[in-house]
Amino acid sequence: MEPKLERKIGSWASISIVVGAVIGSGIFMKPAIMASQVDSPILLLLVWVVAGIISLFGGMINAEIGTILPNTGGQYVYLKHMYGEFISFIYGWASLIVINTAALAAISFVFASYVETFFLLPRFSNEIETTIKIIIPGIGTLYPLANIGVKILAAFLILLITFINYRSLKASSLMQVYSTFLKILSLIFVVVIVFSFGNGSTNNFVYSNSTNEKSFFLLLGGFIAATSGALASYDGWNNLGFVSEEIINPKKNIPLGLLVGITICMVLYILTNQAYLYLLPINELKQSSLVASDVLQIAVGPIGAKIIAILVLISTFGAVNGNALPCSRVTFAMGHDKLLPSWIGNVHPIYKTPGNALILQAIWACIFVFSGSFDMLTDLFVFATWIFYGFAAYGLFILRKKLPNADRKYKVWGYPIIPIIFILFSILFVGLTLYNDIQNFLDGKTEFINSVYGLILTFSGIPFYLYYKKRSVKADL
Repeated sequence: MEPKLERKIGSWASISIVVGAVIGSGIFMKPAIMASQVDSPILLLLVWVVAGIISLFGGMINAEIGTILPNTGGQYVYLKHMYGEFISFIYGWASLIVINTAALAAISFVFASYVETFFLLPRFSNEIETTIKIIIPGIGTLYPLANIGVKILAAFLILLITFINYRSLKASSLMQVYSTFLKILSLIFVVVIVFSFGNGSTNNFVYSNSTNEKSFFLLLGGFIAATSGALASYDGWNNLGFVSEEIINPKKNIPLGLLVGITICMVLYILTNQAYLYLLPINELKQSSLVASDVLQIAVGPIGAKIIAILVLISTFGAVNGNALPCSRVTFAMGHDKLLPSWIGNVHPIYKTPGNALILQAIWACIFVFSGSFDMLTDLFVFATWIFYGFAAYGLFILRKKLPNADRKYKVWGYPIIPIIFILFSILFVGLTLYNDIQNFLDGKTEFINSVYGLILTFSGIPFYLYYKKRSVKADL
């Protein structure tokens, strides 16, 4: 008898998968870059609020779809029912080749970066780091040897988490619950310590010392760029749908996990952002490379930086698991459908886990680690992700027509307004991001067009789809 995946994920684990996948890296590093992009504390807060509300809208949409189609693979399965096999394959391919693996690499990169709070990891000289470079014509240049110590540690973390998930779903689920609880405590700790002991000012929430006046279009471009960073920090809420067949009572726990999980993340992000601003005016915040450590060091001295570094390590460790656990299920589902080699869709006969899919995901994520920096990776997967978020949101209208009598334990509040707002935002975000990336590259502000690179990787799956489709047809003859 063919081994099958088992239902072992309950309510707390469902919420922890959402919170654990979302909170892990961005809130500890991205605020400095976002601050430099908007140059205003009010706009910075607005970015977190807007990105949180939009993410909550996306969670509401996925909650309804997930109760109708509670199958392993989540969005891959949703798109197949909405648009057919081709679109779902392109999404699944993009998940493996750029979205999920780049996210995994980015979070691991943050974990390794914070280890350097305690001791410096080895790295080559600048001459050696630039010896090997990969030039992608019209796109940019990659330096695999840059920051080698951080990259090796990040790759090791990916392999360790993969090993745990390979051996036991129960162990990885418990680890997710505990690490999520600890990371929530870590952000609450930051907020309480800063406001209790930090000698800051609430004026920093409103005022900026910047004398640079920007035009409306520059402000809009900066806001969109900062929103990309915030959306990267919120990203991961859709991961819960990937493990639907392993969730106990999915019609109840999918909506619960999504809506409660995203709300928790939104509240914590806004409070943490304001805690940063309380101690660091916007002009100082944008100069900070490791924001959480710098803020705690100001609040309670050198020991604060060490404490927060430990908490960040716990948080990012859990986030790596929160992404590795569910995301491998997309690749597994594609293998099971024979749109990738069938061995990828095999369930381990002893451990009852998608072992081969986990291994493939880990290998590609490690390759991503050596390809680029944290910021490049986050921008890369966020852009590609939002293309398919828009498709899935529009697909809700399709499912309402295709399956009018389906058992919907949860329905999107404010339908059809909420899905329309989400779809319009997706189109606006993708279009402006693409324009902004190309313009910055042409102006010499960046060396790499992340969005174009993401599109190339996404559509590189078309030849593979044609190959596997042709092979499938031959097998049926």
